[in-house]
Amino acid sequence: MVEIKNLKKAVSRILKAIKNKEKIILYGDADLDGVAAVIILEEAIKNLGSEVRAIYFPDREIEGCGISEKGLNYLTRQLFKKGAGRALLIALDCGIGNFKEVKIAKKLGFEVIIIDHHQVLDELPEAKIIVDPYQKGDKYPFKGLAAAAISFKLVELLLKTMLTENLRKNFLELVALATIADMMPREEENKIFIEEGLRSLENSWRPGIRAFFEIEGFNHYLNLNQKVSKIISLLNIRDLENNFPAPFRLLTLPSPEESKELIGKLLLKSLERKEKIEKIIKEIEELRASLASAKASAIEEEISQSKESIIFMGSPEWEFTLISPVASNLCQKYQKPAFIFKKLEKESQGTVRVPSGIDSVALMKKCSKYLLTYGGHPLASGFRIKNENLEKFKKCLLTNYESNRITNKNNKQKNS
Repeated sequence: MVEIKNLKKAVSRILKAIKNKEKIILYGDADLDGVAAVIILEEAIKNLGSEVRAIYFPDREIEGCGISEKGLNYLTRQLFKKGAGRALLIALDCGIGNFKEVKIAKKLGFEVIIIDHHQVLDELPEAKIIVDPYQKGDKYPFKGLAAAAISFKLVELLLKTMLTENLRKNFLELVALATIADMMPREEENKIFIEEGLRSLENSWRPGIRAFFEIEGFNHYLNLNQKVSKIISLLNIRDLENNFPAPFRLLTLPSPEESKELIGKLLLKSLERKEKIEKIIKEIEELRASLASAKASAIEEEISQSKESIIFMGSPEWEFTLISPVASNLCQKYQKPAFIFKKLEKESQGTVRVPSGIDSVALMKKCSKYLLTYGGHPLASGFRIKNENLEKFKKCLLTNYESNRITNKNNKQKNS
C-alpha cells in the first residue's frame, strides 16, 4: 500500500520523542483545518500516555498565516528558561512556504516536522521531516487531502490497535468538517471521510459539536448539510482568547453548557462579521464602478478599471480575517480572479480566490519575483508582498493571465 511520503518517518520521530520524554509543540494554522489537525494529533499523543507541552496558533491579523518569528520567540520564552533549548515542533496545515522561519526555528533549538497539504514551491524548507502530498517524489495517488485528513492518517499509524472505533469516529467528525471548510474536492477518500464523519455528527461525543444540535433554533435548518454549513461559518469567526482561536476552544471544551455559551457569543459575532463583509464588498464594487472617485477613497491602492480581467484591491482598514470571504464572494459573483489584501505599513498580506479552471499558485509563480511568500491551493491561496511591489505584481498578473486566456481560447478553437 502506497503511503504519503515521509509519513512513517514522522510517526517514528514522534514515537521517539514520546519515549524520550522530549518537549513536543504543535504549531497549527488558525483556521478550522489547522485546528482540527492539531486536536487530532494532540489527542492521539495523550492516548499514548504522553503530553503536548505547548500549542500555538498565529494571530492572522498580526502574524499572517503560517509559522511566524513572533510565534517562535513566544514559544522559546515559554519553554526555555535561558532563551534556547531542544524541542520537537510539529507544524500542521502550515510551514511548506516558511523557508526563513524554519531556519530561525532551527537556530532556536527546534527540530521541525511539517505536516502540510498546500502546493510545494520550487524548493522545500529545511525541516527535518516534511509530509506533503505535493512534494517531489510523493507517489500517493490522491493529492486533495485536507491537513486534518493527513493528521488522521498519521494518527492511524501512531495508535494502530489503540485507535478504537469510537475514537476513529470522533476524529473523522473533525476531518469531515475540516475537509468541507477548506473546500477540498469531494471525491475519492474525501468522499468517504465526509460521509463517515457526518454520519455520527449529531450524536458526537465532543460537547462542542453536540451543543450545536441542542441549541434552540438550530434545528430549523432543513437538512444536515445546512447545519454543517452554519457550524463551519461560526467556527471560521475570529475570536481569540489566551492565543487560542474559537474553533480550538469550542472543540475542546469539556461541557455542553460552556459550549453553548461560546456558540451564543459566536452567533452575535457572526452578525457583526456579515455586516463588515457586506460593507467591504460594497466599497469595492463602488470603486470598481466609479474610477473617478477612486483617489478620494480610503483605499490606498490604485484602482483599475472594472473591465480588467482580475480584481486587485487592498486597504489598511480591512480586517485580514474578512478578506477571504470577501474574495470568495467577488470571485463567485464576477467569475474573475480576486486578489484582496490588507495593507500594513511596509507589507501587504493577501488572499486569492479564482474561478474553476484557473491555478492561482501557478499564476503567482510567474510573478514570484515581486513576492515575499505565496502558496496554497489552485482555487484558494495567499501571498505576502512589499507595498512597493504591489503595482508591479498587479501588472505581471494581468499580463500573464491575459496571455493564458488567449492561449486557452486559441487551443479551444483549434480543437473545435
